[in-house]
Amino acid sequence: MAAHRTDRPHNLASAAIVVGTDGSAASHRAVHWAAETAAQRGRTLHIVHGLDLTAAAAALGSYDVLAPGVIDDIRRCGAEYITSATHLARAVAPSVRIRTEVREAESARLLIARSADAHMVVLGAAGDSGTFAHLGSTLLAVVAHGRGTVAVVRHRGAELRSGGGYPVVVGIDGSARSQAALAAAFHEAAERRTRLVAVHAWCDQRFDRFAGYPNTITDPVVAASAQALLSEQLAGWQEKYPDVPVLRKVYPAGPVHQLIEWSRLAQLVVVGNRGRGGFRGLLLGSTGNALVQHAHCPVMVAHTEQHR
Repeated sequence: MAAHRTDRPHNLASAAIVVGTDGSAASHRAVHWAAETAAQRGRTLHIVHGLDLTAAAAALGSYDVLAPGVIDDIRRCGAEYITSATHLARAVAPSVRIRTEVREAESARLLIARSADAHMVVLGAAGDSGTFAHLGSTLLAVVAHGRGTVAVVRHRGAELRSGGGYPVVVGIDGSARSQAALAAAFHEAAERRTRLVAVHAWCDQRFDRFAGYPNTITDPVVAASAQALLSEQLAGWQEKYPDVPVLRKVYPAGPVHQLIEWSRLAQLVVVGNRGRGGFRGLLLGSTGNALVQHAHCPVMVAHTEQHR
């Protein structure tokens, strides 16, 4: 098992929960979830908005200098977004400590920079279009390049699901980077005082290609190998978190299908940012699109830490 370090900046007591806001309904959902989480963990909520004047200039057809009046309007909108998000956070968690930040910077770059020492970064996602373009460049960039963990909150009501009756679900693909997902998932399950469901799909093939077949591994040799792989990946973590009950689930195929189905019963699904086959697509392919667009609860992407 990878060493569980306690000196990482994300684990420090001073590490805040960072949430991006742009005034949209999706970002309001993210603020709501982040405020609840920050209050439950006694952490500061850091609400961030990037003005991104370069993008505004491009959208207005002026690639050099924006008129002072336009800049003032953009700044005013940014301040309003922050004020609205702050009021919402206060309503959700009156005692939570809040700090705010508005900068003349691209939102994605700002959030990626803040992720370096954040407890987690939270973003909102809306829609069921099934295309990455619908998610927005900011969300995709932060999910791909952020540090630590990035939580994507869906627009449905289920994103506020919490409590010990709803598990944390983690996708395990057998790669070394599954350890980042496991570290985040065990931490989240412990914080939320709930059980952990460890999910492994033996084959990366889409589940619908096995229509009519049982959703269990019938070959005893393959089943034993799948369970052995899961045990190897979990080794040490259950000892580290003895109070977290773990349910192990192995399936013949369809990691996307299995995780989405489990998300109906979960309060959080956790995956690593890289892996083999099905889970590797989280950032750039159909798996990520499916999870972020169609999961019935928030999706947390855990990044492998690179130490000097």
